[in-house]
Amino acid sequence: MSANPKDAPLAGHEFQLLIDGRLTAGAALLEVINPATGKTLTHCARADKAQLDAAVAAAKRAFPAWSGTPIAERRRMLLAIAEALEARSAEFARLLTEEQGKPLAHAAGEIFGSVAMIRAFAAMDLPVKVLRDNAKERIVQHHVPLGVVAAITPWNFPLILLMIKVAPALLAGNTLVAKPAPTTPLTTLLFGQLCAKILPRGVLNVIVDQNDLGGHLTQHPDVAKVAFTGSTATGKKVMASASGTVKRLTLELGGNDAAIVLDDVDVKEVAAKIFQGAMVNCGQVCLAIKRVYVPESMYEAMCTELAGLAQKAVVGNGLDAGTQIGPMQNKVQFEKVKEFIEDARKHGKIIAGGKTLPGEGYFIAPTIVRDIADDARLVREEQFGPVLPVLKYADLDDAIARANGTEYGLGGTVWAKDSERAYAVARKIDSGTIWINKHLELPPDIPFAGAKQSGFGAEMGQEGLEEFTQSKIINISK
Repeated sequence: MSANPKDAPLAGHEFQLLIDGRLTAGAALLEVINPATGKTLTHCARADKAQLDAAVAAAKRAFPAWSGTPIAERRRMLLAIAEALEARSAEFARLLTEEQGKPLAHAAGEIFGSVAMIRAFAAMDLPVKVLRDNAKERIVQHHVPLGVVAAITPWNFPLILLMIKVAPALLAGNTLVAKPAPTTPLTTLLFGQLCAKILPRGVLNVIVDQNDLGGHLTQHPDVAKVAFTGSTATGKKVMASASGTVKRLTLELGGNDAAIVLDDVDVKEVAAKIFQGAMVNCGQVCLAIKRVYVPESMYEAMCTELAGLAQKAVVGNGLDAGTQIGPMQNKVQFEKVKEFIEDARKHGKIIAGGKTLPGEGYFIAPTIVRDIADDARLVREEQFGPVLPVLKYADLDDAIARANGTEYGLGGTVWAKDSERAYAVARKIDSGTIWINKHLELPPDIPFAGAKQSGFGAEMGQEGLEEFTQSKIINISK
């Protein structure tokens, strides 16, 4: 093990499961790798099936009391969690960088975003709505909690994607079993430690597996809803697994988001924004820009600008000052992205990057590919890495059709000086969220949902809160 403190295991930390309000050793240990070094960061508790069952049982026992707790008191506890997380933000940010790889400033942004997400949901309400009230009848709508919610989160944004699930579920009166990705379990386990001091026993439980307990959790008869963020392939398995008990589902799945550039833009200005939208978090974002369509008249200039930005980007350990792009989060994804690059090398022209970087970490140079066909893997599939194909178009309607020619429909962007023209283009894009002249802005009070095979059900906003409830209509005859 290197003597460099950035490479050393975490001293004095025990990362245990949270089951029924108690920090619990796992049935086994799970190795957690620092993606910037390729070496062991630490070990954490790993659950077995019996511990998962115990976590679900604890959540089920806690549900009657928690759902009967006034929403004002549930809100108070959420705000206490936000305050506790904010007080330990530096600790959480460093741990997030060590387990996930993102630059420390970006990790800090995720922590503060998580705090803001909790507070945003805590400010929401679930009022009783009178739908009709006349001389003959009174019809009232309540939103009641569902029961035990399974919150299953990925490794690209381990904490904020958990908050998008935990905060509304708790406010609505549900209890939870959270299962983080096995390559980034540490911040979730630390969050569980924090919540154990605030929430009643069993209200939030945290278990960690090695991708071997997900099916048991999603088909568990005592789980009422699954809130899942991850790949479309895994989302399909979650749907199948949950079908036996007709569980409620929220699925936020993969994307292959297109950027469409119109012919009135300043290429240099837009290229910088597109590059950031493609390379943020090393491209490991479901809503990252994954394809860019450029008018023929601007194609050479756009390729030159994007290549220049890629060559200047600082790639390195997220704990190092000045790092702009960290490593791939795990070796499996690292190998997948290398395969995308090799396939792109055969079917297009790499004008920047196209290689791994020296060292034992999972570093890939930001890569720009031009002159690549629409049927190449890099264009058709979700690369989830720092590789961007640049495609030209002669006809705008053709570009829109090509952008829509995928099973995905998560997000997209349109870039233009004429915002009304851009709006007309955005209306034609088959995605749940389309930004114009900006990217990845996700206000907590605005719902976010995928189209096509990018998932269903809303997250965030009032709609996202109500996803964790059952609508109950009471129809009264006068």
